[in-house]
Amino acid sequence: MGFGRGGFGGGNDMPKPVKVGDELDVTIEAVAAKGDGIAKKEGFVIFVPGTAVGETCKIRITAVKASSAVAEKVV
Repeated sequence: MGFGRGGFGGGNDMPKPVKVGDELDVTIEAVAAKGDGIAKKEGFVIFVPGTAVGETCKIRITAVKASSAVAEKVV
């Protein structure tokens, strides 16, 4: 059956605290299993490739999914 995370139904319709193109200053709190840094905004997980725990950086959101987002470092 097609049950998504968070219960029955197709997805999370809650408003997200970020959108594609947003630029934020974040601190990387952890590293995911695949090696991407993890930052959060209002508890919403943002994966940032090429970062390390404790690193503070400016990021740009490149994709927003139901329960997380992906960003790139802004140089």
